[in-house]
Amino acid sequence: MERTTSRLSFSSRSSSRASEHRNHDLLLPCTEKPTEKRRPRIRAMLGHCIYRKVLIWTVASLVLVAVILFRGKDVSMPDVVQYGKSKLSPSHEAAGDDNSNGDDDGESGHAIVVMVQDDAEEDSEQGVEQDVEQGVEQDVEQDGEQDVEEVEVQEQFEEQVEETPNVEQQELSEEERQKAVFDEQVEKMPWLLFKHLDGYFHGLKALVQKSHHIPEYPNRNREAPFPPPPLNYHVSKPRPYDPYTLPHNARTCYLDRGNTVRPPAIYAYDGVPQHMPDPVLGSYALFGIRDDVCFDRFGRYGPYGLGYTKVYGGLGVGMDTENSGSQAVWAETGQLDYNNVDWGDAQERCSAANKHRFLEPDEETEELPTAPDEREGKKDRIAIVVRCYQGFGWTELAVLNFRAMVTELSLKSGGEYTVHLLLHVRDTNLPIWADDVTAQRLLDASIPAEFHGMVTLWSEPQMRLLYPGHFPAAAQNPSGGDVHGVYRSAHMPLQVFAMQHPEYEHFWNWEMDLRSVGNYYELLHGIGSWADKQPRSLLWERSARYYIPAYHGSWDNFTETVQMDTMHSGEKTILGPVAFAGRKPLRDEQRGQPVLPESCAFGQDPALCGVGEAADLITLNPIFDTKDSGWVFTDDLTGYHEPTSSDPPRRSSIVTVARLSRRLLAAMHEEVWRHHHTMFSEMFPSTMALHHGLKAVYAPHPVYFDRAWQPLGSAVDDAFNSGDDHSTSGRHSVFDMSNEHNHKGTSWYYHSEFAGLLWRRWLGYAQMDGRGQHGSAGTERGGVFEESSSDGSGRMCLRSMLLHPIKYERPSEQS
Repeated sequence: MERTTSRLSFSSRSSSRASEHRNHDLLLPCTEKPTEKRRPRIRAMLGHCIYRKVLIWTVASLVLVAVILFRGKDVSMPDVVQYGKSKLSPSHEAAGDDNSNGDDDGESGHAIVVMVQDDAEEDSEQGVEQDVEQGVEQDVEQDGEQDVEEVEVQEQFEEQVEETPNVEQQELSEEERQKAVFDEQVEKMPWLLFKHLDGYFHGLKALVQKSHHIPEYPNRNREAPFPPPPLNYHVSKPRPYDPYTLPHNARTCYLDRGNTVRPPAIYAYDGVPQHMPDPVLGSYALFGIRDDVCFDRFGRYGPYGLGYTKVYGGLGVGMDTENSGSQAVWAETGQLDYNNVDWGDAQERCSAANKHRFLEPDEETEELPTAPDEREGKKDRIAIVVRCYQGFGWTELAVLNFRAMVTELSLKSGGEYTVHLLLHVRDTNLPIWADDVTAQRLLDASIPAEFHGMVTLWSEPQMRLLYPGHFPAAAQNPSGGDVHGVYRSAHMPLQVFAMQHPEYEHFWNWEMDLRSVGNYYELLHGIGSWADKQPRSLLWERSARYYIPAYHGSWDNFTETVQMDTMHSGEKTILGPVAFAGRKPLRDEQRGQPVLPESCAFGQDPALCGVGEAADLITLNPIFDTKDSGWVFTDDLTGYHEPTSSDPPRRSSIVTVARLSRRLLAAMHEEVWRHHHTMFSEMFPSTMALHHGLKAVYAPHPVYFDRAWQPLGSAVDDAFNSGDDHSTSGRHSVFDMSNEHNHKGTSWYYHSEFAGLLWRRWLGYAQMDGRGQHGSAGTERGGVFEESSSDGSGRMCLRSMLLHPIKYERPSEQS
């Protein structure tokens, strides 16, 4: 627009018509070509004097000789001349050379050179602007047609980085062409050169005790891949797995109203398959999770209906996979009939039976007690809020997973956790708030009947009503979404849910495409207990880094490494609330309510500051500083006056799965309704914790890799702690759109490819094994024939781990 305005202004000096247009339509582009500025005619300037003609001939000859000499030396012409000559026809060039007579053609030729340069540059800029605008509009339209819960704008940017390489058109054989493509891919994705790991896919016949286990990777003595291990054809039976340590006053919970059917236990095998890799990121030992047992699909899901028909109360899945010895998981309880179970009612009865164990909100203030004598001997309750949406495809395996969550987190824990479904109503024309019949029809169409009693409905128009007022445009909005929309502000309905449920002190924000191999309670209870014990000293700095045992060694050594990196960086460490231009306080702060616990008071041991303080935020990926990180949504923030790259300071954690305290959600709630502040979903919770001095912790849970990265340890650190000072923050961050591809071979990230492949193989379905290999799908491996083969190792058995994302599970669901 600046160039267009400039030309309009320029042309108006010589064209009354253009001037009239400019006066009446100042903000519209001119539809006519501007009149050229008049120049003095050459003929009038030179006249007919013979001396002048001789002088012109002499100068012209010298110029022509100079041009010929420069061309002979292959010296590039200046851009102005190149643009001009590229647009001139041969006749124009000839006219330019024959200007000895001083006619108008010679001067016109010179004018064309100048104007062609100007027009070419402007046309190029306008063309680029039009292409960008059209591309953005197409992206927004496509995203609007897709499932808003699944649209990942970051993937669009990665496609630009990882698009099929542009191999030069040559007469190459297919093998040569594939090699050329692969070589270009390797320049962008060096991990393609690392060897695939096969140890995950060894089955029950390869089980060994943990003391005899030799991981295929990380391994300092041998490099992957390993040959197949020896097989043992006498597989021991699995045993009930019980990670619960409940107090003597905990009451047993039941599936039925008659209190006759106890919730089942899952089953685990002692040992792990020989050569199964160890986690590359994170640790079991930190959280007290056992890594000396493994789970097959029947031990994990058989108690909930996998492996038997609907006639007997199962779901009819898993029966088409290898199932030798699977009957052991039903030896004690039999195959339970789930046809008439009401999970919402079962949870409510469990909570009521164990009410004496947990803190309850005051009836008048609706706040949980804070005095030590009122809290003594009682625990906080935790909500698991699972995000779902109208139109979600509830498959049999999704139902099995949800049954597992309710059983393991709520019923088996004596009501310590309660699972909720937060259902996004996308059809805003349905009068569900006014008509119970319509609401029931929505439930019938969207949620299996057994989970109806756990559902809370919400919609985006509802969020606009609860958070009214003017929200200024974001500094940037890459997704093009609405500020009240689920993609940009997924925290809004969770904030409202928390305000409506004062009985909970903490809320896990969960997603439907997560799966846990192993017991949910053991994992989440272990993570929560560990996070609450973490000291605040250097907590933000530790949470900004991946913990890589093969590189850092023990956790204590990792802590010392972070301390050294922080000291050498010269950056100021973070403990309490941070100050920045335009910061606005919350009401608690205005009342003088302290944020830091007493353990952080002056004179206390700094090493004990925050130890035992419940974490306000627990994330499952590092909490990184977005400044200069290259993360796509860094500047998607609303309501801050003239934000810069550093003000307000921001933190983010990719994947919205996290545990948030009531205190944090209340702060987020107030920032939105009172100050009209909000940020992109993955950035808002951690940034609010930063601004208000709350305790935020990254929990380094076990994450597996599909390849053997070499050199051992350092290669992973170079790629995943690639930001400032060996962290995930700042320049060259692993969350930069050009680096995020490193996560595709991990078991946990929003666009992981390995997570789904590993999960489906574990479920017993054959999969193509060629992820990232020369652009090929590879070969089909696994499945009933391979697992049933006499020389095969049987069905897979994996240690406890979280997998994300799982977009489909059975091969028939892939489309």
